[in-house]
Amino acid sequence: QVQLVESGGGLVQPGGSLRLSCAASTSIFSILSMAMGWYRQAPGKERELVATITSGTGHSTDYAGSVKGRFTISRDNGKNTVYLQMNNLKPEDTAVYYCNAKAYGMDYWGKGTLVTVSS
Repeated sequence: QVQLVESGGGLVQPGGSLRLSCAASTSIFSILSMAMGWYRQAPGKERELVATITSGTGHSTDYAGSVKGRFTISRDNGKNTVYLQMNNLKPEDTAVYYCNAKAYGMDYWGKGTLVTVSS
């Protein structure tokens, strides 16, 4: 099984920063074999892709256009953790943020962490 636990959400003012963490534990795969990503779902909207990072050690990344230049995804394979650094947050970034792992055709999800951007 693969378990993903997000943390780091909270209330922040517009223009502020937060760093989300996703701790992965697995008895099946090596963390290195999993491509990781962050998704978000705002109230009344569908879940959308925020950022992805490839498996292995190459760490190629991709971002949604709405967060490019403001968010940074990274991974520490030694700590089995993926991060999402979010800067210059906007009210429209308010959502539940979910960690995702992909390996061998399977998708795994965390339970999410709430980010609220409001003054």
